Amino acid sequence: MKNLLEIDNVKIRFRTKGMLKAVIDRDKDPYIEAVCGASLTIKQGETFALVGESGAGKTTLARSIIGLVTPSQGSIRYQDQELMGLDDKAFKPLKRDIAMMFQDPVGCLSPRLSVRSIITEPFKIHGLPINDVSKEATKLLDMVGLPASFLNSFPYQLSGGQARRVGMARALALSPKLIIADEPTAGLDVSIQGEILNLMYRLQHELNISFLVITHNLAVVRHTSDRMAIMYLGRFVETGPTDQIFEQPSHPYTRVLLSSSPEPDPDAPRNRVMPIGEIPSLINRPSGCEFHTRCIYVEDRCRLEFPPDRTIGLDHNMTCFKSEKMK
Repeated sequence: MKNLLEIDNVKIRFRTKGMLKAVIDRDKDPYIEAVCGASLTIKQGETFALVGESGAGKTTLARSIIGLVTPSQGSIRYQDQELMGLDDKAFKPLKRDIAMMFQDPVGCLSPRLSVRSIITEPFKIHGLPINDVSKEATKLLDMVGLPASFLNSFPYQLSGGQARRVGMARALALSPKLIIADEPTAGLDVSIQGEILNLMYRLQHELNISFLVITHNLAVVRHTSDRMAIMYLGRFVETGPTDQIFEQPSHPYTRVLLSSSPEPDPDAPRNRVMPIGEIPSLINRPSGCEFHTRCIYVEDRCRLEFPPDRTIGLDHNMTCFKSEKMK
């Protein structure tokens, strides 16, 4: 499959403000690094998942793709066209191909607009002439499994699952090739989560859409994604095919995440890997391997040296010294 999106060595930093600035030494760089050298590719028709705890940099990286955040370094290419440095006029046509589903299914919908207005608003923004707006809106609702009777509803009248479907209909309005789904099942009941994931799967195969899924829900990742990246403090610590990572997690942080996920079979053996301490602050990053302050396999060199990026399988990489103690 052809690469649809290519991100290479992207770094994103933010200047510290207010009280944060006061605790930083004047001699130090007054920035925090939110994303540190992230690289990934997304192929046409596949789902790529970004996984990690809150604050790992997942959403920040995703927002840089659609121009909401400006990286300080690196390259973001969509269908071989560089997005970094494009002005708003040049970027606007490309935004038709890249849509975003935001995390809060209800909060991301304007309370002043009806469902009809919400899902047809992209046509107005991009100046696309639509002869029959109601017909187009009905078609979009049908694609996400909602009847036309919802067209005159307002967000406060919708359940979480219905609001998520409306958000998905809006994302589909301009026939995008890539949809960025930020926590697509957040705040939804388990049964509704399954319906939304199955809907995403169906639409992907019917329309050949690519998804970039941002989540900390590993059940969502296993159900939807072809490949995945594990993020910690703005860095990718392990990337590869989803099946390989779930069957053979290699980085200690990946093992922590997988061992903490719920196991539906109460009789299944559990081999939990528990981290030590709390997540470090981005203001004061640990030296060497940044996970060493929480890793049960830590060695002396982990505290001093930054680990290399190692290939451990087909398209499967991790950033770790790979201690023999982990075996």
